[in-house]
Amino acid sequence: MSLTRQLILDQCRQFHEAKEPAAFIPGETYIPVTGKVLDADDLVHLVDASLDMWLTMGRFGDQFEEQVAKVFGTRHARLTVSGSAANLLAFSALTSPMIGEKFDKPRLQPGDEVLTVAAGFPTTVAPIVQNGCVPVFVDVDIATHNVDTDALAAAVTPRTRAVMIAHSLGNPFNLAAVTALCKQHKLWLIEDCCDAFGATYNNQNIGTFGDLATLSFYPAHHITMGEGGAVMMNHGGLKRIVESLRDWGRDCWCAPGKDNTCGKRFDWQLGDLPEGYDHKYIYSHLGYNLKVSDMQAAIGLSQLKKLPGFVAKRRENFDLLTAAFRAAGMEKYFILPKATPNSNPSWFGYLMTLREGAPFTRRGVVRFLEGRKIGTRLLFAGNLTRQPAFKGVNFRVHGSLTHTDKIMNDAFWIGVWPGIDAPRRDYIVNTFRALLNDPSLAP
Repeated sequence: MSLTRQLILDQCRQFHEAKEPAAFIPGETYIPVTGKVLDADDLVHLVDASLDMWLTMGRFGDQFEEQVAKVFGTRHARLTVSGSAANLLAFSALTSPMIGEKFDKPRLQPGDEVLTVAAGFPTTVAPIVQNGCVPVFVDVDIATHNVDTDALAAAVTPRTRAVMIAHSLGNPFNLAAVTALCKQHKLWLIEDCCDAFGATYNNQNIGTFGDLATLSFYPAHHITMGEGGAVMMNHGGLKRIVESLRDWGRDCWCAPGKDNTCGKRFDWQLGDLPEGYDHKYIYSHLGYNLKVSDMQAAIGLSQLKKLPGFVAKRRENFDLLTAAFRAAGMEKYFILPKATPNSNPSWFGYLMTLREGAPFTRRGVVRFLEGRKIGTRLLFAGNLTRQPAFKGVNFRVHGSLTHTDKIMNDAFWIGVWPGIDAPRRDYIVNTFRALLNDPSLAP
């Protein structure tokens, strides 16, 4: 490293460390449900990458893909622009004409059914519809807010080809039951891990049970690179397909700025193209350009080192809130979240569901909290089948969505992210205590 470069990076570190954190003033300082925690190392990585002036993916992107796969527990990772894009790439990969004899399950075709839940984020389900397949919605368990595995098993038909579900708010779904079902019926499994990086089930990392998994690096998530996501997989064939779809649909696998990695750039004959057509311009998929910049990857690489601490803080906040809420008697009016048996969640949020007969409404509680500067969110879309975007969409509902509707009407969540410290946590608990003492505050 040159002396000038080192001087710039040292000054960046000094600049960041000289900033004074804002003081927390109860009732005046807003406590968001999510947020990013950035330090001097993140700034140094960002500036280091920018000094290269290599604006697309480069050395930091290569390092991050290697390291995030290692931490996550898969052989491969491919970076992309968001968790939503990761979901699109993961699902679209299973529709590829390259899904052939080396795979033990058939390629997905338009009209195939895919089992999922309606209580979640829309871009877990959108790729199913965008690829012409049919989402089949089943209900969730009210305590873990994850898929009801009995309903999932009952929803299988001869047209079922895959399962695509998120680990809800960092709480793993029952992977033993889901993977057994997928094995029994030879179904593809995509684990949406965007809210759950670092969670485990039976001491195994989530995302390593299925065929593909996805992550998000949006500022709200466990680590961030601003905008960003990743597709994770073990099968080299799936890696090649995801990479092609991400990179314009090209058949060539050369990195940007590289030529002739295969050693026969002008010796291919694919499709109806003339023999020897430049492999850099042969396309095996109808793809996209969904690559990140090296500056984003540089921040991700720095953030990844802090993941264990971030996850530990989320778990600590969850446990301390639960203990305080139980001591305050809040279970009289609220269903508090529970970890799925045999799991160790990496909590994204703290979901609370009003019990029947509670002396206040969800709307009243949310207004009460927001008015006292405590951020809240609903469980994303609530019930996707009731969203305007799904009007006219071809989907099927198996059984009832009773718990899904309960969550849509009566649930909300508050934050557990690492930026919530003891003073903020105490203020949250005391605010809820005030509500229990006077329910009329949240009509």
